[in-house]
Amino acid sequence: MLHRRSPFAALALVVLAGCSSTTIGATDETDLQTEVTPPASDDATTSVATTEDIVSDTTVAITEPPTTTAPPTTTLPPPPVTLPERDIPVIAPMAEPLVAVGTSNGDATARAQWRLLELGFWLRDPNGRYEQTTQQAVMAFQKYAGLEADGSLGPITAAALSQADARPSGASTAGTLVEVDKTKQLVFFVENGVTKWILNTSTGTEVPYDTINKNTGAPESGDSVTRPGVFDVNRQREEGWWAGDLGEIYRPKYFDGGIALHGSNYIPNYPASHGCVRLSTAAMDWIWETDLVPMGTTVWVHGQIPGASA
Repeated sequence: MLHRRSPFAALALVVLAGCSSTTIGATDETDLQTEVTPPASDDATTSVATTEDIVSDTTVAITEPPTTTAPPTTTLPPPPVTLPERDIPVIAPMAEPLVAVGTSNGDATARAQWRLLELGFWLRDPNGRYEQTTQQAVMAFQKYAGLEADGSLGPITAAALSQADARPSGASTAGTLVEVDKTKQLVFFVENGVTKWILNTSTGTEVPYDTINKNTGAPESGDSVTRPGVFDVNRQREEGWWAGDLGEIYRPKYFDGGIALHGSNYIPNYPASHGCVRLSTAAMDWIWETDLVPMGTTVWVHGQIPGASA
């Protein structure tokens, strides 16, 4: 189950395989870009009850991936669309509003970091340094609030953070699971129906690809889709970077064949992967250190990528 532990995990840099929407063990990660209609900018004035049979608390380390794996879970029914009422934790607006710091360091940045953590947007350390996990947390908040997701704490973002009066949450209203919202491009970690943490993500572009397999040199093609559905974590690799057919991914947790939650050095504000769910490497270290997503954890993928036709 998801554990409530300290969000400040030590970053362990070590070297891991990849993911593709068509092959198990092939990696994600040629950066394919799609056009996205931008929401409100800082430069202008601008479902889902989940399955009840939640899984094991034990993380099983796998030194080498098995040559065969169980087929992906595709027969589970999707969660219902009609959501029951639930209590959303109330958060008081800040008496002293945050300062728009851009991406600079300092005490004002530390205040913003503590505010992001209070709202559930994970970052590594509220030390006043505007490093990658702070930028990712700001971007996650901006996506959730419908602002331009540039990762910079401008005046509109600072005001929205200061005025927030409810803790953000995913669509899940029951169960303990990971919720991947393709529409918002966010990952929600839900415990007993309550969203505990939110991370920025970049999912599949949904653009077919033709490339060269980095291991065999042979042509490789597929569809860069993060498939909607209810799955579970059934395979994982703990020991750092894994070199696969389409690139390198970090400490993956597979849930749909070769599709995984994994660390990446590049998590933009748009869908850019071959199908995997990208998170920062620091976030993946934190997930492993806190046992936040043990083997068997339910993963619910829903929504459609921004700009995609209905």
